[in-house]
Amino acid sequence: MKKKIHTIGLTCISFLSYSLIGALITVTGVILENISEYFNVTLTKMSNTFTFLNAGILCATILNSWFINIFKIKTQLIFGFISTIISLIILIHSNTLINFSLSLFMLGLISGSTMSIGTFLITNQYNQKARASMLLLTDSCFSMSGIIFPTITALIISNNIKWYWIYIIIGTIYSIIFLLAINIKFPKTFKKKFNITKKTWNIPIFCLSISALLYILGQLSFVSWMPEYTMQYIHLNINQSGQLASKFWMAYMIGMWFFSFILKFFNLKKIIITLSGLSSLLMYLFNNFYNYTLLNILILLLGFFSSAIYTIIITLASQQTCASSPKTINYILTSGTIGTLLTFILTGPIVKKYGIFSALITSNILYTIVFLSLIIFYFLTKKIRLI
Repeated sequence: MKKKIHTIGLTCISFLSYSLIGALITVTGVILENISEYFNVTLTKMSNTFTFLNAGILCATILNSWFINIFKIKTQLIFGFISTIISLIILIHSNTLINFSLSLFMLGLISGSTMSIGTFLITNQYNQKARASMLLLTDSCFSMSGIIFPTITALIISNNIKWYWIYIIIGTIYSIIFLLAINIKFPKTFKKKFNITKKTWNIPIFCLSISALLYILGQLSFVSWMPEYTMQYIHLNINQSGQLASKFWMAYMIGMWFFSFILKFFNLKKIIITLSGLSSLLMYLFNNFYNYTLLNILILLLGFFSSAIYTIIITLASQQTCASSPKTINYILTSGTIGTLLTFILTGPIVKKYGIFSALITSNILYTIVFLSLIIFYFLTKKIRLI
């Protein structure tokens, strides 16, 4: 009975870890213009500042593959809670971009480390088909934050409330993680040696890592610039733009719930090719229509059909070793996080030179490359039986 309670608690921490990082990332597109006005800088310069958040996430994801073998998970989570309080204090009293960038970097480190821990907990508690389903449910918490927090952010801005309140609200997620962590027994994990079963997996793993990087880069570029694009080009107000972002993440979450139940009946390699192909087509249609009603339908479909792609990539990677390898999982997570880091580094200069619509076109191209990369992965592994 106690073991079951601890398993539930560990799963909840995993869910909340994705909610935390989802909240921090998905509010950026809605709050970007407001914060750029607060600091009196251009939109593209402000977008580059948010690279510090993504850089923190990347650093934490890379470092945590070693930290998780050195420091107890409970210790890391308690330290993360203390660091969250410090970073929020710095953020609230930010009167320069340097202080704001520091607080974003700290929040990135905290959320990246926590997400990495959450992923490891899921992959080491659940096996084979259950692992894919649980990873989808865990990732759906990212989407749930994408529904809730952009809407809250839009309400805060439209009611002339200070922008930093959204980050204070997000900080409450870590408070719940902290309360769970101090009352749960964590497993003694991740000290086993893992080996890739076959050398022939090296190139397919590379295909998966490239797919993860480009998928996250394409997704976040689209979601980050889509609200500003719809306000400037289609003349929607901030609430309508925020609702489009929320609907994307709502459909994303529902899609994850749906696919978490049906994946056991399908070949993962075939379904991921189908989903990536559909997502590329739907993004193309969204970028070329201007009717608000049609955009709502397209954003819902895009969110739904793209929802399982990243999690299936992680699952396919985890199935390539005899046991779930933290280093293999972390390799894919790191690739995805590099995509997060590159979001504004890549799209900022593109937007500055060619306009916001160019960021959405870039996202569409990246989705198409992911589709092609997964086709290559399929043929490379066609005769290899997954573990």
